[in-house]
Amino acid sequence: MKILTVNAGSSSLKFNCIELPSEKELISGYFEKIGLNGSFYNIKMNGSKTKREVDLTDHTDAVKYLKEELIENKIVSSLDEIDGVGHRLVHGGDQFKDSVLLNDEVMKVVEEFNDLAPLHNPAMIACIKAFQKELPDTPMVGVFDTSFHQTMDELAFMYPVPYAWYKKYGIRKYGFHGTSHKYITNRMKKLLGKESINIINCHIGSGGSIACIKDSKSIDTTMGFSPNSGLMMGTRSGDIDYSIVPFIMKKTGKSVEEVDTILNKQSGLLGISEKYADHRDIETGMKDGDQNCILANDMYVSKVVDYIAKYFVRLDGKVDALVFTAGLGENAREFREEIVSKLGSLGIVLDSKENMKIASYLDQQEGMISSEESQIPVYVVPTNEELMIALDTYNLIS
Repeated sequence: MKILTVNAGSSSLKFNCIELPSEKELISGYFEKIGLNGSFYNIKMNGSKTKREVDLTDHTDAVKYLKEELIENKIVSSLDEIDGVGHRLVHGGDQFKDSVLLNDEVMKVVEEFNDLAPLHNPAMIACIKAFQKELPDTPMVGVFDTSFHQTMDELAFMYPVPYAWYKKYGIRKYGFHGTSHKYITNRMKKLLGKESINIINCHIGSGGSIACIKDSKSIDTTMGFSPNSGLMMGTRSGDIDYSIVPFIMKKTGKSVEEVDTILNKQSGLLGISEKYADHRDIETGMKDGDQNCILANDMYVSKVVDYIAKYFVRLDGKVDALVFTAGLGENAREFREEIVSKLGSLGIVLDSKENMKIASYLDQQEGMISSEESQIPVYVVPTNEELMIALDTYNLIS
């Protein structure tokens, strides 16, 4: 089967065409600046990359060019050869505990969560409708970032606010990055040779979240009502004292929307370093002795360590593996070492030589980086959200 995976943002669209069950990637691409000046897209196939500058008024235009690329590159002779389309959806609230076939009834429910993901869900819905128009007879599947975490119980997902807020407005922890955490859980089951596993998975990239997984199910995670919670990140503040918001509004005269933008797009590594949101730039600044970069890095390390320790306790110390994934987790070797070096009291010990061997730009991209005396193995495992979306789609339509 040929499965198309689609990840649409407010002004972007990322796609992959994957052949299953062989899991072979046939073509991938990324449309950027949709609805903006200077729009373009990149196509990657057989290791080569091509950039095309085109006018992309909306997601319908992106779908049109995507269709042309699939046919011109002989991935398919017609769109009828696409067996299914898997769409990443940021928010499914507490209504979707797994991926689902998209129909009119499901789409109405998804639209109810637009208020919870105003920058993402509407764009994704528009993209789905564009694909439904081009491929009216092809099954569409919704894969939700929130679904993997719907196994959390009330103790984990409730906030200590008026209970009526939960009943009336859905105020609760939802969790995100679920597709990545699900993929890593499935991969770790294979690596450990166990069907039921307890792991602490650190998805650390420009956005970051850690999941506490017991018996192969999420029982807690760092992201909550929104993705701007838990860890500090590239531009997000993560957890802060809520009183800061009205205080800054009074001091600066800024609106709640303006402060929200600052906490989402001008905080985290960028806010502390005052220069960089990308950890690679932070590393360069650290080597140059930039004290703000050093502080930003140390704060990020500390936040990650705190949550690992918390989830170690949640699992009663019965942890099959600690896992690092996503951009920083897979590549920032010194960053990983700093984190693990602070976990000695939990019996976790790093093998520095093995750690330095693993990064996406090196020959080895997956493996164990803990030493023989470590009581808990530590792994680096590349995530593959596109493959997880394709597999969920394949399993639903097979």
